[in-house]
Amino acid sequence: MNKYNNAIISVSDKSGISEFAKRLIECGINILSTGGTASLLRKDGINVTDVSDYTGFPEMMDGRVKTLHPKIYGGILSRRNNPKDLEELKKHQIKTIDIVVVNLYPFEKTIAKSGVTIEEAIENIDIGGPSMLRAAAKNYKYVAAIVDPADYNNIIQELKDNNLTISEKTRLNLAHKVFMHTSHYDKAISAYLSDWGNSPKPE
Repeated sequence: MNKYNNAIISVSDKSGISEFAKRLIECGINILSTGGTASLLRKDGINVTDVSDYTGFPEMMDGRVKTLHPKIYGGILSRRNNPKDLEELKKHQIKTIDIVVVNLYPFEKTIAKSGVTIEEAIENIDIGGPSMLRAAAKNYKYVAAIVDPADYNNIIQELKDNNLTISEKTRLNLAHKVFMHTSHYDKAISAYLSDWGNSPKPE
């Protein structure tokens, strides 16, 4: 397994993220980031590359479209032992993305607020986040998908102890955590929409 070179960070729960990003950079890992996460990291003196600068496309539609781009998903989903995948990366100037650090829009916190509207709830359905996490978890043989801030310290320690890589066992465990998390997230959305659809509406 080659050492890790690139990470993408896009989080709603920003607890511990600046320290984690600093320690990734200390391990020689470059950071791609988006929106508010990129702004926070820069404010804390961390050098990041905006996803929009890397892909060549700006964030669009009030942030609804940020990471949905082949340069992101090609970098996450490429099989590092597949010559065709590697050739396509080279052809399209796509960098491999080795670590995906994402947590999702706070849908459940939003719908728990008194008087929340269906429009507010819909805007807190994350699209790019689950997509990146699922892509990284699918490709766990090569990519670490990190959804839980509680894992940050252990990941840094493993990078330091394991020649700047993360073991396949850890990557598999992280993938399992991702699919449990996204399953719970989707169930919450499904339940809310079902309840809203079946609730009486004002005339």
